[in-house]
Amino acid sequence: MPRFRLYPTHAQEAVMFGHCAQARHTWNLAWDVNNTYRKGGARTACPVRYTGMAAMLTEVRRTPANALTPEEAGYFAWVASGNVEIQQQALRDFDQALVNFFNGSHGYPNRRKKHHSEGFRVIGTGRTPAFDKEGRPVLNAKGKQVMSRAVTVQKSNKKWAQVKVPGAGWVRFRNTRRALPEAKSFRITYRTGRWYVAFAVKPAPISAPGNSTTVGVDRGVAITAALSDGRVLNCPQPSARERARLRKHQRRAARAPKGSPKRRDEYTRIARLREKEANRRRDWVEKTSTMLARSFDTIRFEDLKIRNMTRSAKGTMEEPGRRVAQKAGLNRAILAQGWGLLRTRTGHKAPGRVEDVPAAYTSLRCSDCGWVDKNSRKSQAEFICSHCGFTCNADLNASNNVAAGQGGTPAPAPRGRAGGTTGHKSVSVREPQQLLLFE
Repeated sequence: MPRFRLYPTHAQEAVMFGHCAQARHTWNLAWDVNNTYRKGGARTACPVRYTGMAAMLTEVRRTPANALTPEEAGYFAWVASGNVEIQQQALRDFDQALVNFFNGSHGYPNRRKKHHSEGFRVIGTGRTPAFDKEGRPVLNAKGKQVMSRAVTVQKSNKKWAQVKVPGAGWVRFRNTRRALPEAKSFRITYRTGRWYVAFAVKPAPISAPGNSTTVGVDRGVAITAALSDGRVLNCPQPSARERARLRKHQRRAARAPKGSPKRRDEYTRIARLREKEANRRRDWVEKTSTMLARSFDTIRFEDLKIRNMTRSAKGTMEEPGRRVAQKAGLNRAILAQGWGLLRTRTGHKAPGRVEDVPAAYTSLRCSDCGWVDKNSRKSQAEFICSHCGFTCNADLNASNNVAAGQGGTPAPAPRGRAGGTTGHKSVSVREPQQLLLFE
């Protein structure tokens, strides 16, 4: 989904802030209505879906203000003044979030908050002929050409283009691609004082190189991605100067009075530094995933449970956790590597060619003889097999095991060999490492 920086005027910005408020309010209303079916005992009826919620929205917009109090009349007038397409798209987005929750791919949708979920989706008003996957025109029951929605986009010059937003007219955006995006819808978001537009374009998958090669990707904290061909890839991290700037603004925000403009400005600076770090990480993930999809026929990742790995260690009031600060620093270090995004984007670009290998024992197994022993992993970077003496970089050894699909429960120990070996219950699969400390 390509994203571009928007540059609206002050009048256009005011209109788009109104669209954000209407979309957020409609989403929260749908959340409240649907949440009533989740409280108390067994469900007595099915939750209201998009059709029912759209009918409720129409009823609210048409409610006369004669028999209402001034406060109620003002509220209903504000809802009726909103763009109906923006409100309906918010209902469709919530309905899709419910579908994702029922399918098990996402969690239950949350309420949207002001200053945190500023954005709205727009369906294109243009029309374009529809074609199937084989390039043939799509016809309806009467034999007429089916017309699909299309976003109205115009190119101003080599660097600038504009998109038509309901109520705001033509809004300029910085065009960083050769061709204009061809999409049916787009989403406008507001983050850290900046507007962005993202066009819903599904890119074509990258074709396999046809060289019958398989690569294993071992993900870690010290080395983000170690490939089985010997290459080491590291996700860019903030420099020492950027970390110092972040700490400075965090201290200033903590000392500023609550609700003051000073505190709000400091939080904006902190958010921009975080956004810069996230943009840098996404750029690295996009380039790395494209390289993997173009270079190898089969790409194998170790199946890491990132959500479980980054779970907090604070515990409960009855059973408080230990070394909570150290575990929080390790969690931040893991999340800063972009493990999950790298796996997801590689799967998007190389569908059917990405495989997950169980992560257990991949770091303790010898890629030369298959022996598993926790004593073979001497340090974070050194691996010396206690059985055959094979020496290798620990991350390269793990990536070779991932490439070979050797993960999960280890095989039985070789005959005539005794002691701390394969399959013993006391074998620890945790890599030797030090707890990271972050301020």
